[in-house]
Amino acid sequence: MSANTFSYSVSTLETLAARVLDLAKSSGATASEVDVSEGLGQSVSVRLEQVETIEYNQDKGIGVTVYFGQKKGHASTSDFSDSALVDTVAAAVNIARYTAPDDCSGLAEPELLARDCPDLDLYHAWNLSVEDAIAIACRCERAARGVDARISNSEGATVSAQASQFIYGNSNGFLGGFASSRHSVSAAVVADDGTAMQRDYWYSAARHPDDLLDAETVGRIAGERAVRRLGGRRIKTGSYPVIFEANVASSLIGHLVSAISGGSLYRQSSFLLDSLGKTIFSPIVTIDEDPFLPRGLASSAFDNEGVATRGRRLVDAGVLNGYMLGSYSARKLGMKTTGNAGGAHNLMVHSTGHTLAQMLAGMGSGLLVTEVMGQGVNTVTGDYSRGAAGFWVENGEIAFPVEEITIAGHLNALFKGIVAIGNDTQVRGATHIGSVWVDALMVAGEA
Repeated sequence: MSANTFSYSVSTLETLAARVLDLAKSSGATASEVDVSEGLGQSVSVRLEQVETIEYNQDKGIGVTVYFGQKKGHASTSDFSDSALVDTVAAAVNIARYTAPDDCSGLAEPELLARDCPDLDLYHAWNLSVEDAIAIACRCERAARGVDARISNSEGATVSAQASQFIYGNSNGFLGGFASSRHSVSAAVVADDGTAMQRDYWYSAARHPDDLLDAETVGRIAGERAVRRLGGRRIKTGSYPVIFEANVASSLIGHLVSAISGGSLYRQSSFLLDSLGKTIFSPIVTIDEDPFLPRGLASSAFDNEGVATRGRRLVDAGVLNGYMLGSYSARKLGMKTTGNAGGAHNLMVHSTGHTLAQMLAGMGSGLLVTEVMGQGVNTVTGDYSRGAAGFWVENGEIAFPVEEITIAGHLNALFKGIVAIGNDTQVRGATHIGSVWVDALMVAGEA
């Protein structure tokens, strides 16, 4: 990918967006919005130091939504020609004619739209030739396979460089957008001790290639994680304290976001209904939302509706201070949008200052979870049940690997039972979090 790989200039995207809005207005729409985007990238995978895949992706699209009062229609196209724009707007208009009016539909209120959009340093092209990408992937895999003689096979290593740009506009006068990038290096290997095989992986992702872990480090971690799982066994069924390793702990925050998102709330399908201002976590838990984090993987000065984002303390000493709302869900709930149409923006879970070693020592005996599997989380009821793997901890030290178990509980109790949050912060998408120690969960293993 070179530094000048976009096919369209920003001004061209803006012109296309303005043209679509004009077409919608001339078609009689009372309001309209449009998103014009372009994405491209390169991904190279190797396995056993042989190139497996070289993939290039390049796509573009325009989506338009028109409103006739409270009646809404949407259509999209990947064709940027003027005749295609005319046809796409006409299709959206025709759809709107057949939809029922919804008194909560419509654009975000003009006074909520972003007017000041700082540069958040989100776009950094990775000038990476295919040959260089292959070399990096081979170094990564080689480092993983070189960790231990028991690493017998590889699922490969991948180097990916992706970039995109977009313009969003609406008939309330908003027109804005930006370019962004996301690059990654990953590896997955298989370890074999003669009696069983174990697989594990690691990856690094960032906006700027300089912020990625180097290929050798990613590979080494993947290799070490695979080897340490050898000799895994089940443990006795019972209730034990559990520490979720940082890369797994982010999923817990994902369940929170799902439960406090507008769609779940107005459909009455969340275990956290009517929780605003109430204690939903242990008092040691504080979570900030920071949309303006430079190079953040979920940073943006405005949401998918052009609404200005804002930093806030989402959870303060266990108390929930806000929901995740877009305009539609906010109206359904009789509230105002929180600028979260499209999702959360960099959730920063505060550490209690403990290292993982200190947490293990404090726990004494219990389970360190390094992987969860399955979809056994019901955010309607709060029931939590997932397959898991990790390590049994005895006297504050890792004793042996554990596999083929299920951990279960209720998210209310899990959230309120958090004892400590580690300083080993990992960034997985929109969540920045360290390892999380929970006082007790049921573990299903051997009878």
